[in-house]
Amino acid sequence: MNVYKLTQPFLFASVVALMITACSRQTEVAPSLTLVNAVIVKQGPGAPDVVTTGVVSAADEAKLSFKVGGVIQRIAVREGEHVNAGQMLAELIPTEINAQLSQAQQLNDKAQRDVERGERLYTDQVIALSQLEDLRTQAKVAAAQLQAATFNQGYARIIAPSAGTVLRKLAEEHELVAPAQPILAVGARDTGYVVRAALSDRDAVQLQVGDSAAIKLDAYSGQLFTGQVSEIGGAARIENGLFPVEVKIKTDKSLSTGLVAQLAIQPKLANKQTLAYVPTGAIVSGVGQRANIFVLSNDGANTIAKKREVTVAFFTRDQVAIASGVTAGEQVVTDGALYLSDGEHVRLQAAAASTGSQP
Repeated sequence: MNVYKLTQPFLFASVVALMITACSRQTEVAPSLTLVNAVIVKQGPGAPDVVTTGVVSAADEAKLSFKVGGVIQRIAVREGEHVNAGQMLAELIPTEINAQLSQAQQLNDKAQRDVERGERLYTDQVIALSQLEDLRTQAKVAAAQLQAATFNQGYARIIAPSAGTVLRKLAEEHELVAPAQPILAVGARDTGYVVRAALSDRDAVQLQVGDSAAIKLDAYSGQLFTGQVSEIGGAARIENGLFPVEVKIKTDKSLSTGLVAQLAIQPKLANKQTLAYVPTGAIVSGVGQRANIFVLSNDGANTIAKKREVTVAFFTRDQVAIASGVTAGEQVVTDGALYLSDGEHVRLQAAAASTGSQP
């Protein structure tokens, strides 16, 4: 009985020890799976956006001037002031132009009297028909001179052609100005705003009028504006060899001329071909246009990361366009890709359901 009592606890302790040892060995044998994130490959345009910077300005901007020269008597508006159609903006001292108009009027009146007198003399056969025709010609010349002087008097004042905003004042009161010298720059208020930029020939030939654009303004941080290409220059500027481009902004905001804008224009031609897009973080290595990514597959019980070589078409801000090697709908590893080896079993985080950002 004593032997049995001693043996029973001993056997129990041995069994417990064996179980602990077995569990320890099982824990050591079980492999630890690498935790990764993955996204679904998306399709996107077959060409990159045309990216550049430009300056905001009114779509219709006019530099207003006097038709005749003279001394500025008054400029009735300030920079930044809103004006209405037909509002008087500036005027010259009228002394000289009024004197010219008075002179033209007197000459016209005299020419008309000469014609009347000449017709009476011709009726009385005192002068020849040729002399009467000369008087009539002089009267027509005098009438034309009067018409020109009257017209010039009307343009000794600057009148707002439409509702708008005074962008710049280019002269001061009491300044002597020449004919057609710009006095005020006024932007029309009802025609909206554009971004004016300049592109290289390689970028300009990709664009068409109507191409959509994403616009960011430094003055409106965090806001994204949209627009369309409204004009593409037919010739490069002589001073820099770049082609002028205008993008019409779609907005109801009142913007200021001179704001700096960042443009990302998507060419319509890019939509004729599509490419696969993956996040930049999916690229683990590469040389030139060749790169490597990890694509997920499933053998039923396990998720396997397989290394695959792809051909890179181009890079965008946070995406990579793939010309070949992966197709839309496949899953590629992002977070954790740098720590994987080919064929390794992985465990997908809950965030793996995310499809990533649209190219």
